[in-house]
Amino acid sequence: MKDTYSSPLAGRYASREMLYLFSDDKKFRTWRKLWITLAETEQELGLAITDEQIEEMKKYEQDINYDVADAWEKKVRHDVMAHVHAYGEQAEKAMPIIHLGATSCYVGDNTDLIIMYEALEVIRVKVLNVMQKLTEFALKYKGMPTLGFTHFQAAQLTTVGKRATLWLQELWLDLQEIDHLLAHKRLRGAKGTTGTQATFLTLFDGDFEKVKALDKRIAEKLGYEDVFPVTGQTYSRKVDAQILNALSQVAQSAYKFSNDIRLLQHLKEIEEPFEKNQIGSSAMAYKRNPMRSERISALSRFVICDALNPAMTSSTQWFERTLDDSANKRLSVSEAFLATDAILETYLNITDGLVVYPKVIATHIQNELPFMATEVILMEGVKRGGDRQELHEKIRVLSMEAAYEVKQNGKPNDLIERILADGTFKMTEEELRSILKPELFIGCASMQVDDFIGEVIQPILDANAEVLGRAGEVRV
Repeated sequence: MKDTYSSPLAGRYASREMLYLFSDDKKFRTWRKLWITLAETEQELGLAITDEQIEEMKKYEQDINYDVADAWEKKVRHDVMAHVHAYGEQAEKAMPIIHLGATSCYVGDNTDLIIMYEALEVIRVKVLNVMQKLTEFALKYKGMPTLGFTHFQAAQLTTVGKRATLWLQELWLDLQEIDHLLAHKRLRGAKGTTGTQATFLTLFDGDFEKVKALDKRIAEKLGYEDVFPVTGQTYSRKVDAQILNALSQVAQSAYKFSNDIRLLQHLKEIEEPFEKNQIGSSAMAYKRNPMRSERISALSRFVICDALNPAMTSSTQWFERTLDDSANKRLSVSEAFLATDAILETYLNITDGLVVYPKVIATHIQNELPFMATEVILMEGVKRGGDRQELHEKIRVLSMEAAYEVKQNGKPNDLIERILADGTFKMTEEELRSILKPELFIGCASMQVDDFIGEVIQPILDANAEVLGRAGEVRV
């Protein structure tokens, strides 16, 4: 519909698998699964629920009568009760026991947790795939010297591959946080209206062990080892804050990468993929704008800011619950996942097609390397009988003169020619040029790449080999 707002996260950015996880179908089918699980477990623990009722519920588990549910919601102004009635109109024999003993948060909160954890698994897979691409890139270019920058000023050399390990390490740290959250995932379980399980205690005639068993078994049937030990009406909203903080960290890592690529593309050293028919600018036909990296930057800002929402919600909950979480949660949680998903899809697309320009990189190195080599030249001059203090002053003056010509007159760096012409250092041109090999100035960079990937990253990739090999989709 062109006359109604629709989120660009749905129409333009996020993947279809993530969009499904936050769809109505996923939510309401999970509600029905939770109601069936509740009924089955209550029956196992002795409540008067028949096999026929449960089978009837299962028959309509995937067949949601949305029109009926929408009509009920307009009437009762309550989404959970609307769907209870709609389900009951289909599974008529089960109507008396659907949602028995539960509060709305039994389906609402448990579903939210299930969806968030499943979405976090999707994010995890995409992080791993980006890590694989960065690993391949880092190994390929581990020995290619390039200017290192501090303050975006030329500093000591590094390598193209070593720089990629900085991006890779950020994602490795993010992966640790995601794995921690998934390793400790829990459901809310069946806790009742204020978390006291009072209704269930009544249903089971005061048998607290059966109440505890209900809580635990429901989680186990849904693939979870445990539930939160205590809750109010809701699970702690701090969980949402923890999960969105993890998404924010992924966004921070991607943002750093995207900024580096945008700067490198300006330098013409490395470019993101650019398709044959892609238009960089509507006015300037020659331009190749880094639109993918800019998309990552834009969406990352959104996710980083959005992570404040659940933090504020968590800190302002009243006693056992308050409903000011609901509208905010519907927006902040889903959109954080959709945006992070889009970030990773784009990140994967970029890393799958990065273009490196070695000759440009080499030219930039040669423009700066004579300055970086001055200390080595100084030491070589001393070896040949020169006075260290005299040589230091001489090379300082010559460096300033060469820098002046570069900056004021736009000329090439001629420091080496000045040193040769001066004669104080008693070195031949061949000797000087032999000092200026870029590979002599990269330190342990290539070895660091091998060690980091071999000892830290590759074991992770090997352990997750079955989810690797994906390509990133840039939808528009």
